[in-house]
Amino acid sequence: MDEKKTEEKQTCEAAAEETKPNVEAEACECECHEEAETCECEHEGKGHGHGRKKEVERLKAENEDLRKELDVAKNAYYKAYADTENAKRRLQQEFDTANKYKMQSFGKEILPVIDNLERALIVKSDSEDIKTYVKGFEMIYNQLIELLKKEGITEIEASDQPFDPNFHQALMQESREGVESGMVLEVLQKGYMIKDRILRPALVKVSE
Repeated sequence: MDEKKTEEKQTCEAAAEETKPNVEAEACECECHEEAETCECEHEGKGHGHGRKKEVERLKAENEDLRKELDVAKNAYYKAYADTENAKRRLQQEFDTANKYKMQSFGKEILPVIDNLERALIVKSDSEDIKTYVKGFEMIYNQLIELLKKEGITEIEASDQPFDPNFHQALMQESREGVESGMVLEVLQKGYMIKDRILRPALVKVSE
């Protein structure tokens, strides 16, 4: 009789245990080890925001590295661009200078010819043959002078001008009454400019 009561009691307890609600808290599957109900992580299915946060941090780090690489590339580009522009500007200046004074060597070579023609033109003679030759020299002289002017080669004004060592070279000095000191009394050899550069200074006699 007692054994039967004991079996019935055990059966009732087992049935009660099966019907007892499961109140044990389910553990969160994340690394925080909090209970699922109290975990503040952002769940997405069975995962949560921890993995996404790490991915965002990794992408931010990659973005920062790329930004630094871009800054380095930009600096290299700007430096190369500046160097190229400077080289281009320098080459252009050299070209302009060479083009501007391209007749300098020719001018220096032709000036002695001009000097000789000028000496021939001051020859005085009653001979018609000599006058004909002089007329021909004069035509050649005038053509050469016009050609030089077109290339920017012009005579330096010196006669009766104050002596200027930038344009004149004094070979002689002479005291002359009524003339103040430092004036050009006579041009012994004409000087010439090519554009804004001295091609040959004028050789002059200067008053004391």
